[in-house]
Amino acid sequence: MIKNLFGITAIILAFVAYIPYIGDIVKGKTQPHVYSWLVWGLLGFIIFALQMEGNAGVGAYVTLSASLISVAIVVLGIKKGDKDITLLDTVFLLTAIAATFLWLFAKQPTLSLILLVLIELFGFFPTVRKSWNKPDQETLFTWGLNGFRYCLSIIALKNYNTLTLLYPAAWAMCNIMFSLMLVIRRRELRNRAKE
Repeated sequence: MIKNLFGITAIILAFVAYIPYIGDIVKGKTQPHVYSWLVWGLLGFIIFALQMEGNAGVGAYVTLSASLISVAIVVLGIKKGDKDITLLDTVFLLTAIAATFLWLFAKQPTLSLILLVLIELFGFFPTVRKSWNKPDQETLFTWGLNGFRYCLSIIALKNYNTLTLLYPAAWAMCNIMFSLMLVIRRRELRNRAKE
């Protein structure tokens, strides 16, 4: 019962976290890097299925909700997203797409999940690169709340194994570290502007 409560709370927080993010996209304040969101949206559905295979329970539905939101952000990002796409960004996207096919050949669900999480992390590089240079183009509240909700989703897992735990643990750490990077970079850039 308590795990269901944590899982439902994490799912609700997924949508709460993205209300300001989507609002900031519409206003032109946040400019998502479409490549990252495309990778996250597509692979998230596969990871959700693998988590269900690992008997994750309600904790896996956080992954599903994040995937659905990612697809919505791709659609918005095509119109209002960051257009500063470098060759390196394209290399990461193509690597992620090519590596996605590797999981088809990995007959073991755990190996498949490890590959998919690594691919998703590669998909994060375009957003990190863009945000290092333009940290104000991301909604800090969303990333910080995402780190917290992934921690809740870990608590909500029915079973703890690599299939169920790797994805939320990786994204809890990434969201928290990315939030810290945004705070530090914003402060650095403001201090430079004052000099």
